[in-house]
Amino acid sequence: MLRGKQATNRTDELLDELVSECHSPEDILGESGLLKQLSQRLIERALTGELSHHLKSSTPKGEEAVEDEVVRRNSRNGYSQKTVQSQQGEMELSIPRDRNGEFDPVLVPKHQRRIAGLDEKILAMYARGLSTRDISAQLEELYGAKISAALISEVTDAVSDEVKAWQCRPLEPVYPIIYLDALYVNIKVSGRVSKRAVYVVLGITVEGNKELLGL
Repeated sequence: MLRGKQATNRTDELLDELVSECHSPEDILGESGLLKQLSQRLIERALTGELSHHLKSSTPKGEEAVEDEVVRRNSRNGYSQKTVQSQQGEMELSIPRDRNGEFDPVLVPKHQRRIAGLDEKILAMYARGLSTRDISAQLEELYGAKISAALISEVTDAVSDEVKAWQCRPLEPVYPIIYLDALYVNIKVSGRVSKRAVYVVLGITVEGNKELLGL
């Protein structure tokens, strides 16, 4: 196994070899560019590793009798194709399967159509006051990811539901100490972004713990 400087040098050599075949920014960052290809292969390799770990940790050796039934050794069972949205755009992944149908990947969970990290970027732009269409255009311009306004609304609506649940949560009957303050942030109102004061209410519980009561 290579370590330290040897590993770094070897990685640099591999990258130099890959980049030598690229003659334009499109070859690296484009829809079918090197970055997207590497991301796809890395994700697929990680998924293969996840399945290997699953098979080792959850499958009995050989065959065992359990309550008059034979439990057979689990094994790999080919791949299924899945289209996901990523920072590099739409990506076709080969998801490994197990024979028993018990494998649920952590990196790309079942039924999930977005790679982790994309939601955070959508929410960051939403928090800055961008509309769903503006966010969609920004993502396409920066990453080549064609994300529909409907999908962006789905992400932001999920956050809105969390906020509503937080606002309606039960509070302690008594807070011995209350702090009031204000944060000035850029907020989009009636299509225009302006600085507004967001009032912060911080309470100290009887046990001495700080708790954000409201914004």
